[in-house]
Amino acid sequence: MSDQQWVVRADAAPRDGFDLVIDDRTEGWQHTGLRIATLDAGEQLEVPAGAWEYVVVPLAGPVDVAAAGPSGTEAGASLAGRASVFAGPTDVAFVPAGWSLRLTGAGEGSRVALCAAAVPGGAASYPFRHVRVDEVPVELRGAGIASREVRNFGVPDVLGADRIIACEVVTPAGNWSSYPPHKHDEERDGEETELEEIYYFEVQRERSEPAGPGEGQPGEAGQSRPVGYQRVYGTDERPIDVLAEVRTGDVVLVPHGWHGPAMAPPGYDLYYLNVMAGPGPVRAWLICDDPAHAWVRDTWGDQQVDPRLPMGGET
Repeated sequence: MSDQQWVVRADAAPRDGFDLVIDDRTEGWQHTGLRIATLDAGEQLEVPAGAWEYVVVPLAGPVDVAAAGPSGTEAGASLAGRASVFAGPTDVAFVPAGWSLRLTGAGEGSRVALCAAAVPGGAASYPFRHVRVDEVPVELRGAGIASREVRNFGVPDVLGADRIIACEVVTPAGNWSSYPPHKHDEERDGEETELEEIYYFEVQRERSEPAGPGEGQPGEAGQSRPVGYQRVYGTDERPIDVLAEVRTGDVVLVPHGWHGPAMAPPGYDLYYLNVMAGPGPVRAWLICDDPAHAWVRDTWGDQQVDPRLPMGGET
């Protein structure tokens, strides 16, 4: 298989009314999923019940979520969202496995991500939940030009779920993120967990710079088309080799191997939404740094966190 199969462009995988769909129908993929939708006010999309749990993440604008459980239980949330992914954290909704859901646009051109993880057997252990924006921990990770902002709405310590792990990361222009390169592709008790990972990207011109035409819109041409980069590489035993130029709406899939850095070139801020899940018995994000680059973490103690962070929010 070509390594380019792991790069999915913004307009390459529409399905079932969604702008983009990644799930177990995607070749070589089985544990995680992602759907992106654009909804005008009152416009609806439905997802039938199945052996998947979901986290609904507004990318731009508000969205209403209605869900129904197998015993007739109903739940819902009106997600306030935000102006854009660079404006700050958002509230999200967790929908358990075995529940159907309906998304309804609550503004003009609202954009929403539906993060998914397969739950073996399809039986849910956790209830529907609306995670409000003030419940989302914002972490400033790294230092110097490795500084980035992590919004941890869907990690184990914050959200009760069976399989899914999700968060979003904002990297200011000129910085490196997802660094040092790391992996999580094998089960090693207390040291590493086996997790597939989806990176969904958005990019904008740095806030101090004037906006350009066509900026930030998937598939649109224009003189200014912000860009970022993502690296994935493997081992001799499990090779993979991806160096992808990414724009708003693009996805990079990480089935295994070292991944990072995610690079925000000078002039362009980079956002990515991470969705992770795997076959292992423990829901945990345990990673192993590439030994060739792990020493970089030791340099952070003498550096300040980038003063541009947090972007659009408070820690």
